[in-house]
Amino acid sequence: MKNFFFCLFIPYITAIIFCTPVQAADINHGENVFTANCSACHAGGNNVIMPEKTLQKDALSTNQMNSVGAITYQVTNGKNAMPAFGGRLSDDDIEDVASFVLSQSEKSWN
Repeated sequence: MKNFFFCLFIPYITAIIFCTPVQAADINHGENVFTANCSACHAGGNNVIMPEKTLQKDALSTNQMNSVGAITYQVTNGKNAMPAFGGRLSDDDIEDVASFVLSQSEKSWN
């Protein structure tokens, strides 16, 4: 993953700058995680268990799942028929797959 740095400059203190690496989502890795763990139920952005809850942009918005945070929470904790992947996948894997899902929803999964 690429590292970006979040820096904080505190004025009036002799030029102290605190920088913390911030991980950027890896969409390609997210696609691999999705293919290995999610595509059985969500191939092409669909949902074989609950057809109305697809991963299409409109459905994600309607179900308040249109942010990396919301998708990350769902994938980590599961809900209804969806199993929890927290503990099975790393936090980075889950964030990457959430970013992949959002990017695909913007492209209508094409």
